[in-house]
Amino acid sequence: MSLVNEVNEPVDITIGIPKKKVQGKYVYRAICYLILMAIASAAFMYVWYDYVFVHNQTGHLLGIANLGMALGIYVILYSIVGRWMRAFKIGVDRMSSLVASQILALAITDIIEIFISLAITGQFRFFWDFTWRYFLMGLAQAVVLCILEAIMVFIYRKIFPPIHLLEIYGEHKNDLYKKIDTRTDKFHVDKLIHCDEPEAELKKEIANYDAVLINDLPSERRNRILKYCFEKNKRVYYTPKISDIILKGAEELNFFDTPLYLSRNTGMSLWEAAVKRFFDIFLSGIALIVLSPILLITALAIKLGDGGPVFFKQERCTLGGKKFMILKFRSMIVDAEKDGRPHPAGEKDDRITKVGHVIRAIRVDELPQLINILKGDMSIVGPRPERVEHVEKYTQDVPEFKYRLKVKGGLTGYAQVYGKYNTTALDKIKLDMYYIINYSIRLDLQIIFETVKILFQKESTEGFTEERVEEMHDAAGNNIKDN
Repeated sequence: MSLVNEVNEPVDITIGIPKKKVQGKYVYRAICYLILMAIASAAFMYVWYDYVFVHNQTGHLLGIANLGMALGIYVILYSIVGRWMRAFKIGVDRMSSLVASQILALAITDIIEIFISLAITGQFRFFWDFTWRYFLMGLAQAVVLCILEAIMVFIYRKIFPPIHLLEIYGEHKNDLYKKIDTRTDKFHVDKLIHCDEPEAELKKEIANYDAVLINDLPSERRNRILKYCFEKNKRVYYTPKISDIILKGAEELNFFDTPLYLSRNTGMSLWEAAVKRFFDIFLSGIALIVLSPILLITALAIKLGDGGPVFFKQERCTLGGKKFMILKFRSMIVDAEKDGRPHPAGEKDDRITKVGHVIRAIRVDELPQLINILKGDMSIVGPRPERVEHVEKYTQDVPEFKYRLKVKGGLTGYAQVYGKYNTTALDKIKLDMYYIINYSIRLDLQIIFETVKILFQKESTEGFTEERVEEMHDAAGNNIKDN
């Protein structure tokens, strides 16, 4: 069906109609969620009944009411925490991430439930009785549910094949398809086509695939493809530009008879900054006390390993470009950069000591930065503070890289949780910009818990390839010469 415009050219007004098919993936995940919820709740109910109900001193009927109340609270709490931690994302997240999410969700829920159970029963003298029972319950839940999730993921991958993608790319070379294809269980990029191909050819190709991957296209061309895919109900994945991330935090205004958005661009408020600083002092202080045995053992291991200094100091940039000396446990040989030029760690770097390999893998080498946090140079959560040379180099290549300096550098951050050690500068700024634009205490808490999860993911600590190391080494050397 078509219309004719003022110059007698036909105008296509047909539009894609969504197919009426059962969204099997969502139904399957819903069933898995109910099964996991039922097993976790049944374990809790068994422990509650076995102990609390037997020791009930409030009468049979009130005991049943308390049981119902406790079970209802547990179901709601486990559901909220589990969704927050992504513990039910069957077929979405990697298996290692899913297991870590489930363990954390159960741990948080069961710990909170100790105090809820004490409050409901009023039997606070039984704190340790609750604690050890819930601890054993949590271990049993974790083993059973993690095994069950592994089975669920296996079945999911058998039932639902990966999505077949058409990548439409622009001039920027970033090998995005290689990253996408690392998740063979979810995606497969079948074909790459340049955005300058005739529009008719693009539309023809789009129709042959499950979804479209838009990779860094010029805005005008990207917008035309997005609108066409919306018209045809075609799923789209796309890499955002930095301006897209800034606009994502915009506030909708309804002052006029036209859509209007406001990007405040003022950063966190004084109240948010004060609360964040309070938690930085509180959490870093507690962490230094609790982790002191690990800190001592690590220091002794480094000293006994080669007799060199325990700590490694390096100049980094933080809020507003301010420079400070960051503290780390030394994981490399002494004088690893004796020529004064930065040498980023490669995938197989012989400068890393035996102790260094261990502490880098589990991120223990970063723990002395808790002292930097107490001093106020850093925050618990924020963009990782980069070396001065790297900031200068990256800012030359990507001017927006300096936007990361709008907040304090952090011990962990959005880019550390969702990126890798060798993530490119452009991708780092995009990830960190999302944090800066969408900052909240809740987001900080989410990143802290996600940080625990990535300890289970080897790929998050991948070093730079040899080619990338040489590129950064030469760039830094040229920087020193130019200055």
